[in-house]
Amino acid sequence: MKSLKEFLQGDQFAKQCGIELVSVAPGQAVARMRVQPWHLNAVGITQGGAIFTLADYAFAAASNSHGTVAVGVNVSITYLKSITTGVLTAEAREVDLNPKLASYAVNVTNEAGQLIAIFQGLVYRKSQPIEAAAS
Repeated sequence: MKSLKEFLQGDQFAKQCGIELVSVAPGQAVARMRVQPWHLNAVGITQGGAIFTLADYAFAAASNSHGTVAVGVNVSITYLKSITTGVLTAEAREVDLNPKLASYAVNVTNEAGQLIAIFQGLVYRKSQPIEAAAS
């Protein structure tokens, strides 16, 4: 079986966005993204969709870390500060886990440790093992 980290590297959208999975462990994950010119919107700040994608990727890694497929069913994000350059880090942690649903909180910070966004997500946990989804 592929490791979860190898499995998640198959996420082509995250790869195109320049997102790197730093670490993953049961119920938690860390991902990073260096802000590039193509991440900026018309006002010159990082596009909300780029920040959302980073948070969503950390959320996906943390929620799939138990070895079974987990798919998002509800998410929300609150943007607290804008950013134009540097590295963003998304840290996902499990808040609650049961056989069918699990809840996660993701904090997105800049290099100075300032909170840029808060993301909350709920997943539906399928019975399908990750290795079956990878084939």
